[in-house]
Amino acid sequence: MPASPTATPEHIKDVNARYHDAAADEYDAKWGIDFGATGQEQVRLKLVKALGGLGGRSFGDGLEIGSGTGYFSLNLLQLGVIERLTATDISAGMLSRLSATAEALGLEASTVATEAEQLPFEDESFDIVFGHAVLHHIPDLDRAFAEFRRVLRPGGAIAFCGEPSRHGDRLAAVPKRAAAIAAPAWRGLVRARRRAVAESERSNGHALEGEVDVHAFAAADLRRLLRDAGFEDRRVGGEELLANAWGWGLRTVESTAEPDSVPCGWRRFAFRSYIALQKVDTRLFEPRLPAELFYNLLTSGRKPA
Repeated sequence: MPASPTATPEHIKDVNARYHDAAADEYDAKWGIDFGATGQEQVRLKLVKALGGLGGRSFGDGLEIGSGTGYFSLNLLQLGVIERLTATDISAGMLSRLSATAEALGLEASTVATEAEQLPFEDESFDIVFGHAVLHHIPDLDRAFAEFRRVLRPGGAIAFCGEPSRHGDRLAAVPKRAAAIAAPAWRGLVRARRRAVAESERSNGHALEGEVDVHAFAAADLRRLLRDAGFEDRRVGGEELLANAWGWGLRTVESTAEPDSVPCGWRRFAFRSYIALQKVDTRLFEPRLPAELFYNLLTSGRKPA
């Protein structure tokens, strides 16, 4: 359930900071975030889809909005797609986790705790402004997009991936409900123990998960934001249909079990099957169906030179 439509921007930001601070240490495990070859290929392909190709291009100074634990930016840094990274988030806990991961991977990353609507950077400081699954958390998107354009150098790119579509949000409710019904049978099959305390009740921070989302987008919403902010070469595409339906089912049944009781064999199957369905979506559905039908939306544009 998303944030109340009457929630103030201050409340939304406070809830997001507290929830993500509380979730930071378990976030990578909860969402199956990978910083190896698989994660790097996932991220590279998302950026290629958003931008309409890379063609061997790299970006000197990259600014990530809502970096979280670094899934998107640290994988791009490892690939050399970004040479220098400034990672931002409203959650200090997430940025701390990102810094620890960067150090473990031997990467350099500058972190800044800030809101997206008021960035503490000089005009024309970056070659790309990007993010993953972040726009739906930001209260004032018009102001944020104006800031993204301001800090970009002429000819610089904006690219955001993993944004929930309105249609996809409704679709996700179906596998969630089905998985909730099937969860007891699944636990018996894999011999997992029922979670003693519901995930949403483990702490005050985790209980806020239902309040952190503000927007579910129609593709037209993202096209308008790009246009009104003055970006050129605007693109909006869709990503993941089968993969997200399956992924939400997996995530729902797993959330009902004690994490240490879920067998490694199941985790391998779940991850590999999700990746396999991603490939089906990429090859079969994404090139043929309109963006509005997919669970995730990708968007990009270019600041005029």
